[in-house]
Amino acid sequence: MTLLDVTSLSVSIGAFQVLQDVSFHVDPGEIVAVTGESGSGKSMTALAILQLLPDLAEAKGYITLNGTQLLEQSEDGMCAIRGQSAGMVFQEPMTALNPVKTIGAQVMETILIHKAMPREQAEARAREVLDRVGLPEDRFPLSRYPHELSGGQRQRVVIAMAIALRPKLLIADEPTTALDVTTQAQILELLRDLVQDYGMGLLIITHDLAVVADLADRILVMRNGSVVESGHTVWLLRNMRHPYTRMLFEASNHQVALPQQPATAPLLEVRNAVRDYRTPRESLFCKPGTFRAVNDVSFTLNRGERLGLVGESGCGKSTLTRAILGLEPLQGGEIRLDGQPVTTHLKPASRRKVQVVFQDPYGSFNPRHKVERLVTEPFHTLPDPPTGAAHRDLIAETLTAVGLSPDDAQKYIHQFSGGQRQRIAIARALITRPELIIFDEAVSALDVSVRARILDLLAELCAAYALTYLFISHDLSVVRTITDRCLVMRHGEIVEQGETEAVFSNPQHPYTQQLIAAAPVLPDLDLGAA
Repeated sequence: MTLLDVTSLSVSIGAFQVLQDVSFHVDPGEIVAVTGESGSGKSMTALAILQLLPDLAEAKGYITLNGTQLLEQSEDGMCAIRGQSAGMVFQEPMTALNPVKTIGAQVMETILIHKAMPREQAEARAREVLDRVGLPEDRFPLSRYPHELSGGQRQRVVIAMAIALRPKLLIADEPTTALDVTTQAQILELLRDLVQDYGMGLLIITHDLAVVADLADRILVMRNGSVVESGHTVWLLRNMRHPYTRMLFEASNHQVALPQQPATAPLLEVRNAVRDYRTPRESLFCKPGTFRAVNDVSFTLNRGERLGLVGESGCGKSTLTRAILGLEPLQGGEIRLDGQPVTTHLKPASRRKVQVVFQDPYGSFNPRHKVERLVTEPFHTLPDPPTGAAHRDLIAETLTAVGLSPDDAQKYIHQFSGGQRQRIAIARALITRPELIIFDEAVSALDVSVRARILDLLAELCAAYALTYLFISHDLSVVRTITDRCLVMRHGEIVEQGETEAVFSNPQHPYTQQLIAAAPVLPDLDLGAA
């Protein structure tokens, strides 16, 4: 018997057609993946199932959940279904959780709203499901708050909320996008186990084919609001008919050719770096404790070299980056950039030598300013910034170098796609011709096709400007293709380093082996023969 049946679903917002004739089904105990780029209609399909569409949206067609026609339900009827018969796991757990409520209260909330059981039993069920998702009572009491948990732990809480009443259907919208490879593997394994244990149907939404290649029973590929291809996972991956599906597959395995590295000369030297943080007092009269985030880290980055830094969240990557930028002091060791010591009192002339490209391009820009002003923000570090025609020419040249038009200088950041925003972020970092650029998870939130274009852009910029960069990422496939050397960081220490291909082909440290084993990999297919 079919659990969820979606037939000829169309959604429009005013005159704009968001979904067009979408049809698929999910059976009990089955995992169905919906994949495609941002804007393809994946999330809108999930919102249509739960009737969480925007106010002006109009849905037509048929959506049947366990025999109930959802599009005919009132809001009260849907409230009885959400959480009880269908659960939802959202992409960003921190925005899905209430920061002022304990995790226990938030898991109990679904149970109490549906009046499924009295408070005492609801508390016991909350404890049970938190244990089930890997948050045991001895380490994660019900009194913990979301800010006390890591990203993967928060995602587990969101999953616990969704399965508290053991719904027949679970919808997971990009549940692993911003997670480390090991945490991602744990979440995917958890979802698979929940389907097997409870016999629920799982609809998982993702832009990365590699994530679901080993998880899903069937795959739907969406583009521009329509399903362009679908089928059982193994069959579809070996018999891709639509060019768009083949493009997604190729983009997931995209490789770039970096130019030859120039003769080595040290640019960034980190020697025995130590960074400690104070921890809260355990009692009124005791002294504060310390937490060592970076412990005796040493490495050298040469001019023209592309260096990767990988490790799980909390390993010290961001702390080390802030120290390199002169934003945080060290308690031991030293950092030198071009022979000069890096401190929290860097002069503008020294700060000009290093720029950053952040993970979230939209959040790193002021939405009130035009691109012309945004990309020239680093000019404040120059003793004599260009003016007049030279100013305009430099902006045009830099925007052109990252694949944009000089006319884009007069637009606002909200007028661009995610990939275009990241190009603007790269233009901002490039405009003062810095000696070092730090890419902090710069492609982790992008679609696979957009990510492939950004990686190609970096390779082109390396050839044109002999870039030197530190590339920080949890995506091992990206680090493997875009760097010359790689550092592996764990618990504040560098546990392995060497030539990138050597580290990935023959990892020596057990932690490196664990990271590589956890990374999702697409099957090796001959697309030319498909």
